[in-house]
Amino acid sequence: MLVFAARRVVSLIVTLLAAALVVFFVLEILPGDPAAVMLGVQATPETLAAVRAEYGLDQPVPVRFVQWIAGMVTGDLGMSYTYRVPVATLILERLAVTVPLALIAIALSTAIAIPLGVFAAARHAKPADAGVMVFSQLGVAVPNFWFALLLVLFFSITLGWAPSGGFPGWSAGPAALGALALPAISLALPQAAILARVTRSAVLDALGEDWVRTARAKGLTRAQTLRGHVLRNALIPVVTIMGLQFSFLLAGAIIIENVFYLPGLGRLVFQAINQRDLIVVRDIVVLLAGLVIVINFAVDLLYAVIDPRLRTRR
Repeated sequence: MLVFAARRVVSLIVTLLAAALVVFFVLEILPGDPAAVMLGVQATPETLAAVRAEYGLDQPVPVRFVQWIAGMVTGDLGMSYTYRVPVATLILERLAVTVPLALIAIALSTAIAIPLGVFAAARHAKPADAGVMVFSQLGVAVPNFWFALLLVLFFSITLGWAPSGGFPGWSAGPAALGALALPAISLALPQAAILARVTRSAVLDALGEDWVRTARAKGLTRAQTLRGHVLRNALIPVVTIMGLQFSFLLAGAIIIENVFYLPGLGRLVFQAINQRDLIVVRDIVVLLAGLVIVINFAVDLLYAVIDPRLRTRR
């Protein structure tokens, strides 16, 4: 297990460095001068030079890349051009909204999808199976932002049961969770549709194995076989999709956070792009890429826990 984990750690570090390199140089080749954007077209050359020196924009590109990586390692993400506060402070404030939103959405998605997938597989080729497949097809086809607008129209405008946008802060208690309810549902249901299809397929594959017939021959009921044997062996593809979905919910909440006016990481990166605050954009993109890579690393380790054969497989 230690050798397996060490190999994954090396791969993790190399991938993180490669992602940071790509993001940095892609943003470097974009046209425009951040100093000119901050100061406007009326800025004098002396003022532009002073701002470039203040933010290190006058340094060579390799030097700025090394300084940026060193700052990320030490937690110094630089100063925002627009907000004039440390980028780390901005990101931590917005993560307090985005991470709980993603956790609530993945919990809802899992709670809906896995029982539905097992239910459909246990009733393969029956009306219940067809109904689950129709639901999953609709979930895959409907964009989450359009579904979010429907939720706002029905639950906020028509019924008045939930706020249509904004976030009162965690100090508001239950009202904060209420503000995240519709965004979490709009993120969770399309993902639940995908996860239900994968769960159904994985359970059906496991049900066709010889060891399932052996378990039934020993006297186990169908429900006992599903719970005790089939579900665990079907978890590998399910865990893979769950890891990818959580990454998507973190990185893909930009549109949903803008629909509901949530002060999360997605809205921050949208605002930073509009204001050409490249240091904020760069740090957030690398952070999101790093979260995706780290989540995939955790999924790889979870594979080894679920299936011990992977620990020794070359």
